[in-house]
Amino acid sequence: MCRGLAALPATCIERAKGIKTKLGILLQKPEIITDYIIPYSDKAEKPAKPSRPSQTEVQQWCDSLEKLLMNSYGLAAFKAFLQSEHSEENIEFWMACEDYKATKSPLKLAAKAKKIYDDFIEKEAPKEINVDHYTKDVTMKSLIEPSTTTFELAQKRVLSLMEKDSFCRFQKSELYLELIK
Repeated sequence: MCRGLAALPATCIERAKGIKTKLGILLQKPEIITDYIIPYSDKAEKPAKPSRPSQTEVQQWCDSLEKLLMNSYGLAAFKAFLQSEHSEENIEFWMACEDYKATKSPLKLAAKAKKIYDDFIEKEAPKEINVDHYTKDVTMKSLIEPSTTTFELAQKRVLSLMEKDSFCRFQKSELYLELIK
C-alpha cells in the first residue's frame, strides 16, 4: 500500500528536490554552443595540504588549545598525536561539532545531529566521548529541536578535557618538540 511522500525519510525528499533542480537546469535550452560543454577533470581533487607553520606560530600554540585548533596544520598534528595514543574520539567529536555548527540547512542539521549523537554521545557509541550524565541529558533534550547550539555544552566539556589532559601531553610529545625546532 502506498503511504505517500510523508513516509519517506527527509533525506530522500531533500535529495529528490536536488535532482529535480538539476534536471530542470539540463532541460533549459542553451544560448550558445559552449553552454553544452561540461568542464571535467579526470583527476580527483585533493584537499589542500596544510603548509608547515613557522616556528613562531608553533610556539604560540602553547598559549592555548584554541590557537592550535584554529591552525589547520596544528589541528592535523594534534589529531595525529591523539591517534598515536588511540584517543582520537575527542578531537573527532570537536571537529564534527565545528562542521555541524557551519551547517545551514535544517534538514542536514537534523541528520548530522543524529549521526553525532549516535557516534559520540549515546551509551556504547562506537567513539563514545567521556562526558557526565548532566551533559548527555542536556544534549539529548536539545536534539528534539536541533540548532547550531545543540552540542555546545558537550563540545565545551570535551575541549576542557583535551585542554587539561591531551594538550599537555601533546606539548611534551616528540611530534610537537620536532615542530618547534
